[in-house]
Amino acid sequence: MSAVMPPYFDHVVVDEAAIKARVAELGRQLAEDFAGEDLRLVTVLKGGLFFLSDLCRAIDMPLTIDFLAVTPYEQGRGGVVQVTKDLSDDISGASVVLVEDVVDTGLTVNYILSMLKRRSPKRLEVCTFLDKPARRIAAVPIAYTGFEIPDRFVVGYGLDLNGRYRNMSSIVALDDAAILP
Repeated sequence: MSAVMPPYFDHVVVDEAAIKARVAELGRQLAEDFAGEDLRLVTVLKGGLFFLSDLCRAIDMPLTIDFLAVTPYEQGRGGVVQVTKDLSDDISGASVVLVEDVVDTGLTVNYILSMLKRRSPKRLEVCTFLDKPARRIAAVPIAYTGFEIPDRFVVGYGLDLNGRYRNMSSIVALDDAAILP
């Protein structure tokens, strides 16, 4: 685990060894499922970068990566997702895997999937590092899941608190009472 622990640390949810093992398993599964296809991995910056980086190295086949940046869906703030950085490459006819750091409400992922579907990929799947089904509002077709976790605020491995703690090698839960306004 990282030497820099966040304030309000509660407990380790997923340790570094478990993350490495699960990412390797997911990489093998994706290589098998997409063998012979034009595989494109797409992630949403910034949180998905860590998972994408390890996952793409665990997939033993040619592939390309691309990035999106969006403003997240937030209830009470109009519920609009805006793309702030679009894909660099055309995905029509390609097999695309949306690589997510965490799926919670599902609203942002559903928006991104509908946007990507309009670009005519051959195949479109979701691979999420963390799944928080307790927060789900919209159904999300998740094909590959790293870990299912309870509804806790977590940081590490790309997930942050005010831009910090993304570089932690484990996923840790924070004391909810300490971080809520």
